[in-house]
Amino acid sequence: MNAIWIVLPILTLLMFELGLTLQTADFKLFCKRPRPIIAGLAGQIILLPILAFAISYAFRIEPLFFIGVMLIACSPGGSSSNIFSMIAKGDVALSVSLTAFSSLITLFTLPIIMEFILHFIGNTPDISVHLPIGSLIVQNLVLMLFPIVTGILIKHYRPTTAEKIHKVLSKAAFPALILLASIFFIQHHTTIAEQFSKLGCCIFTLILLAMSGGALLSKLMHLRTKEVRTLVIEIGMQNAAQAIAIASSPFVFNNDIIAIPAIIYALLMNVILLVYVGIIKNYSN
Repeated sequence: MNAIWIVLPILTLLMFELGLTLQTADFKLFCKRPRPIIAGLAGQIILLPILAFAISYAFRIEPLFFIGVMLIACSPGGSSSNIFSMIAKGDVALSVSLTAFSSLITLFTLPIIMEFILHFIGNTPDISVHLPIGSLIVQNLVLMLFPIVTGILIKHYRPTTAEKIHKVLSKAAFPALILLASIFFIQHHTTIAEQFSKLGCCIFTLILLAMSGGALLSKLMHLRTKEVRTLVIEIGMQNAAQAIAIASSPFVFNNDIIAIPAIIYALLMNVILLVYVGIIKNYSN
């Protein structure tokens, strides 16, 4: 079974569901409260790729996994982060805005950073990986931008219909991501088991440092408690479905091995954030 035909519809639905939650006010939040938006985007667009590069280099992971980890770091915020922010009593409006902005900005930053990474790694007789920039841009436009815009238009012109669809898709988003990761995990369980000690530690470290970076940026920008919680979640939770889709897509990398870091990331990310939310809820009570 070629799992890519499950990945692509799931990613499209997740982006459509994100669009259903967006409204003009989400983009105007930058004008009203620029500091948390700037801090969040700095964490996602700048800090996270730097951390991923440094950690991957320090762990000396294999080139294909190196590409996969960087692909995670270059992806936008995950759509499930809005739900985690709500449960953690964070700033949901900020979470939605950051996910929206990062989804648009990474359409441009992801190809640039990944092209640099491929040049840094270089091709060897054993590994030859090429990034078709045109195909990547087209795939992101079709699977991400178009569904988001469609969701926004339905939200604007048919708000009642949008709300009904959102109620269904919001409940399916998290299970869909876990299903996606599980399918790849089953298909590549041998490779994952062999590499999990080093690769798992690498990704675990990345998530913890990303969340810590979110907290640090929040403190530097003197943000409120709700905003701090949201940035910790937003910077720690990236769109693993997009990373898997780009890695395994026959139009881009067409390499399931590159998708393995995103699979491990999806599983660890949700566990770590559930623990984080649990600690916050206990602390708040």
